[in-house]
Amino acid sequence: MFTSFFYTMRSNGLNISTTEWLTLMDALDKDLAHSNFTDFYYLCRTIFVKNEGDYDKLDASFLEYFKNIKDKKLNLDQINEWLHTDSEMGEMTDPDRYVDTRSEREAAEVHRMFRERLAEQNSEHNGGKYWIGSGGGSEFGRNGRVAGGIKIGDQAGMKTAFAVMGERRYKDFRRDTKLTMRQFQVALRELRQYSRKLDLPKTELDIDGTIDSTCNQGGYLKLEFQQPRKNTVKLMLLFDSGGSMYPYSELCNQLFQAVHKANHFKDVKTFYFHNCIYAKLYKNPECNSGDWIDTSWAFKNYDKDYKVIIVGDAGMAPEEFYDKNGNYSGPNNGLSGYEWMQIFAKKYPHTIWLNPSFHSQADSMYWMESEGKIRELVDMYPLTVDGLKHGIKKLMSDKK
Repeated sequence: MFTSFFYTMRSNGLNISTTEWLTLMDALDKDLAHSNFTDFYYLCRTIFVKNEGDYDKLDASFLEYFKNIKDKKLNLDQINEWLHTDSEMGEMTDPDRYVDTRSEREAAEVHRMFRERLAEQNSEHNGGKYWIGSGGGSEFGRNGRVAGGIKIGDQAGMKTAFAVMGERRYKDFRRDTKLTMRQFQVALRELRQYSRKLDLPKTELDIDGTIDSTCNQGGYLKLEFQQPRKNTVKLMLLFDSGGSMYPYSELCNQLFQAVHKANHFKDVKTFYFHNCIYAKLYKNPECNSGDWIDTSWAFKNYDKDYKVIIVGDAGMAPEEFYDKNGNYSGPNNGLSGYEWMQIFAKKYPHTIWLNPSFHSQADSMYWMESEGKIRELVDMYPLTVDGLKHGIKKLMSDKK
């Protein structure tokens, strides 16, 4: 019974064992769902959800199996690649002029048309009026200017869409989603366990040790002390700014704020670049000419003990990455972006790259070639909860 539902949940990321599935079958045999769909949902949630990250996976499975509303099976990854080019929105118009007055029946027709386009489309289309794309007059995609359509992504251009595909209550609890400000702060707190202890007297109360010693003595209080933790971590934060990173500017700002509000670092240096690290590191996100420091100066003044977090989508044309004159926004000093990255990775062995548009296979499109090459030089992780967690663990490791 419901065997295909089992595989639907597994395909949505729920780690369900055979024992758990049999438990559900046994519960249904005992009529614990009371032949009620809502009770069945909560029964599944009780059995299959093991942490807060599983709630959304279960909701997505129910939508896909019982309501034929698919999420990842809509091939949104492919659509997001088509929308990656971030084309201009076209002529901006007052949203008040585009008030959606469609009836429920007309709204259903839009959903039908969306599924029809999805089945037909096999390539990227931007700026048009028919296919799923960005910046045009189509009713489907993002950054468009048609009222009453279906937008895909995190921000509607005219904010008039009546449906946002994949919107669910528990999506913020998933560990594979993009980070929020609070999640940044929680993840950065994990740096505390990596703070190195200096050779100092034991003057800080060891609460765990005190509890253990007190219990071992039958409740007679015995205080235990430990060496105090000191902020010894020096961090260099580098942001890709402008161009294809514009959609992630708010996310990068949240990371910036979280880092500078944290007290886990002895020193923090923040710089900016465009697309790739070249001869200059900019002091502001506008990357104004002249408002920079020499990258070679940074090499001399910031030692190899700095931990480096680079944030960027690593997407650029191959000629921009490999050519010695590929940097159109500043000087190269006779080196290509690829050569600068090689020098940078050698100078700072503890470097990670957080990518908000991380691709598991960075070789399917020509503009992904640079991402693949950069991943050969530094460890790259998606800019998600789990990505940051694994990245920090790698960053603070004594091994490269």
